[in-house]
Amino acid sequence: MKSIFIDKLKTPDDSDLKSGLKDCFRWWKELENYTLEFDALYKPLWKFASEKFGWGFQIKDKKRAIVYLLPRDKYFKVGLVFGKKAVEKIMSTNIHDSIKKLINDAPEYAEGKGIRIDVKDDSLLNDIKALIQIKIKG
Repeated sequence: MKSIFIDKLKTPDDSDLKSGLKDCFRWWKELENYTLEFDALYKPLWKFASEKFGWGFQIKDKKRAIVYLLPRDKYFKVGLVFGKKAVEKIMSTNIHDSIKKLINDAPEYAEGKGIRIDVKDDSLLNDIKALIQIKIKG
C-alpha cells in the first residue's frame, strides 16, 4: 500500500498528518519526537519516493536514516534497517516475538535487514522505541 500523500507538489505537514492518520497521529508524533531527542543534529525530512509510493518521512543523521515513518490511511508504518550486530542485540532482548520474526524473515542486503511495522495502536510503541535506541547506539 502506498502513502496517502501522493501530490508531488505538496509536502505534507502536521495538519495533513492529523487528518490522514486520525488517532494514530499522536503515536507518529511520539516516535518522531522520541527519535529527535537523541541528537539535535538529526534531520527530519519528507521525501517523495515516486508517483507509485508518494511521500514518506525519515529522520537521518549525517550518514544514514535512523527511522522511516510511512503514512497510510488511518495508520502508519515504521521502517528500520539493522546490521548484523544490531540484529543479534535485538534477538537477545524482550522485544515482542512478532518483531523478531519480521527480522528473521527479512532478506539480508548489504545495508542489513529491513523491516516495516504497522502502527495502528500503541501496543508495540515501547518495542519500537527500543529498536530506535538499538539503531542509534549501533
